[in-house]
Amino acid sequence: MTGKVNLKALSDALGLSRTTVSRALNGYDDVSAATRQRVEDAARAMGYVADPTARRLATGRADMIGIVYPFGGDDLGDQRFAEVVAGITEQLAQHQYDFVIVAARPNAELKTYRRLVDGKLVDALIVARTLVDDPRIRYLQSSAFPYVAYGRTGIAEPYAWFDFDNEAGARDAVRRLIGFGHRRIAMISAPLTLNFAAGRRMGFLSAMREAGIAPDPALLVECPFTRDGGLCAAQSLLAQAEPPTALLVDNNIAGGGALRALVDSGLRLGQDISLIVYDGVPPDAARPYRVTAVAQPTGRATGRALANIVLRLLADGRHGQQLEAPTIEAGNTDGPVRV
Repeated sequence: MTGKVNLKALSDALGLSRTTVSRALNGYDDVSAATRQRVEDAARAMGYVADPTARRLATGRADMIGIVYPFGGDDLGDQRFAEVVAGITEQLAQHQYDFVIVAARPNAELKTYRRLVDGKLVDALIVARTLVDDPRIRYLQSSAFPYVAYGRTGIAEPYAWFDFDNEAGARDAVRRLIGFGHRRIAMISAPLTLNFAAGRRMGFLSAMREAGIAPDPALLVECPFTRDGGLCAAQSLLAQAEPPTALLVDNNIAGGGALRALVDSGLRLGQDISLIVYDGVPPDAARPYRVTAVAQPTGRATGRALANIVLRLLADGRHGQQLEAPTIEAGNTDGPVRV
C-alpha cells in the first residue's frame, strides 16, 4: 500500500486501537517493544504521515524550537545570524526537532511571545539580542516556559544562556590600540540597552582607565544597529575638530558602514586611522582591506552550542550556561599612531 494514510487507516490495518498505535509511534514505554516495532514497520510500509495537531495533543510537544527575531532592514544581510541559524537547525535536526524563525516588529515582540507560548506552538524559545533589562525574559520566567537567552541580562534569577565575554573582547581591542600608541580612541556602539553593547562599552572604558587615559565623551557614539547608523556615526567622528586616531565598532552591521565612511574620506586604514570591528567585515565588502576583528567562535558553532543548551533544558531542566572567550584577529586596518 502506498500514499499517505492517517492514524485510523493504520490502526485498522493493524487491528489495534488508535491510542495504542499513537503511543507506539510516540515511544511510550507502556507499549511492548514488539508491538512498537510492528507499528513502526507498518507505518513506513503504508506511508503513514502524522497529523501534527493530533501529535501535539497526544504528546504535549510541538517538536519545534522557536526564535522571535525583530527583523530590521539590514538583518537579512547579517551573515553571522544566518550562520547561527544554520548551526541551530543542523543540531536540532539530529534530535528530531524543527527550528522556526518568527519575524516580529522591532521593539514590539511580546505579543508574538504570548501567542507562541499560549498556543504551545513551540517547546522552547531562544531569546536573541538580549537587553540589560529584558521584559521578554521576565515574561517567559513568569510563564515558566523553557527558554535559552542568546546573551546574558541583568536578571538575577537562574536561567539558561549562551554568551561571549563582551567586556573582555572590547578591553583586548583597546589594549591593542593603546599598545600602538593611540590615545584618541573612539567607539561606535549599538544601542546601550542591548546587553552586549553595554558589556563592550564597559570593556572599552576599563581599558582606557587602566592605561590612565580619560575617555573623551565626544568620542563615544551610540547609533542604530544598521549600516547607515555606522556610516553616519563614523562621519560625525571624522568631522570633529580633533578626530580620533583609532576606532572600535562594537558590531559587524554598523562596522560595515563605518568602514565605508573611513574609506570614502580618503583616509588610509592602518596608517591615517586604525579600525577594529567586532566580528569583522566580510572580505568582499572590505577589499582591499582585511579588517582587524574581535573574533568569536563561528556562527555555526554558536548555533550548535545554543541548540545543545536547549536540548539539555528540555531533557532534564538544567540551566546550562556557556561563556566563550573572544580573540583578536589581526588584519591590516590598525597599526601605530602617526606622529
